[in-house]
Amino acid sequence: MNSDSESLHRQLLARLLTENVIILQHLLDKCKDVDGKKNPLDAEATTFKNGEQPVRGTAQTFQLGETPTVQQRFQTVIKRRLKVHFQDNLPLFPWETQLVDYPEYADEPAIPLVPAWGWAAQQSKLNLPIPLPEKIFQQLLEKCQALLGSSLPLGAKLVQAVESFFPDDSQAINDVAGLVLRSNYRSGETLETMPNLENSYSDLQPRQQMALSLLAAKQLLENLTLPISAVNPVGERQWLTSAGILTLKVEYQYQGEVTKLRVHGELPTKGILKLQGETSQAMAQSTSPGCLSVELCCTQQNQTYTLEVELKEIDQQPLLFVIVPSM
Repeated sequence: MNSDSESLHRQLLARLLTENVIILQHLLDKCKDVDGKKNPLDAEATTFKNGEQPVRGTAQTFQLGETPTVQQRFQTVIKRRLKVHFQDNLPLFPWETQLVDYPEYADEPAIPLVPAWGWAAQQSKLNLPIPLPEKIFQQLLEKCQALLGSSLPLGAKLVQAVESFFPDDSQAINDVAGLVLRSNYRSGETLETMPNLENSYSDLQPRQQMALSLLAAKQLLENLTLPISAVNPVGERQWLTSAGILTLKVEYQYQGEVTKLRVHGELPTKGILKLQGETSQAMAQSTSPGCLSVELCCTQQNQTYTLEVELKEIDQQPLLFVIVPSM
């Protein structure tokens, strides 16, 4: 009885295995190429452990324990087939219409990076060995603008401009500020010896960061100051913004006994020029990029004037200049 039951069990199992082989062969037939060519993986897929090639559609029987081998072989064939398919039909990114070979790295960005803060583009025009981080440059510019109207000597202005960046090194700041004032800009003279001028600001030593910040502050104060006199009645400045170049021309105009201070601006966007003295002010506004002028009568000698340039498309805060006439 047991022998008959075991025999029946083996016959049922053999039948199931035969049906699995036929299903496997059918799936492999479906993997042929579109052009009708025979799939090169068919021969490999239908070769089994004994090395014999079964006749298509002919049932084969296997012994117990060989089912995992068939399943493993089937999975291997499918994986290989999928690999070949995707190698020949690589997926595209949503913005691509065809395959593109991208370089492993780019020497320079294809599109110039625009500073998030509109006035910060001027840093590229400063004579610095490496740039300051944009946030530090923004804070430094704001401090320099606040010091424009001060009667402090230049050295004291430089110290005040950067001291908040190095709150515990006031003596070192004074020492480096003296070096900056005494020397014409040379990277070797002012910044001592930098290990690598391609390093970022954060990689510099504290004294090197001080020197770089003081150099930037000195140049910013010079850029924001427009001296004019009877001998040199015309002064000009340019400031690079994220929208283009801002050009300012300041001049004394003599009309008989009346002296006028006139500011002519070339604005990259619509904006406002506001010229202000101790007792008077004048303002001009444009609705498009281009020329804009404003003027004041000079009623006092050696009076300092401030000039605000507002470009709302760049930044809500105006850029402040100081005009220093002398006779």
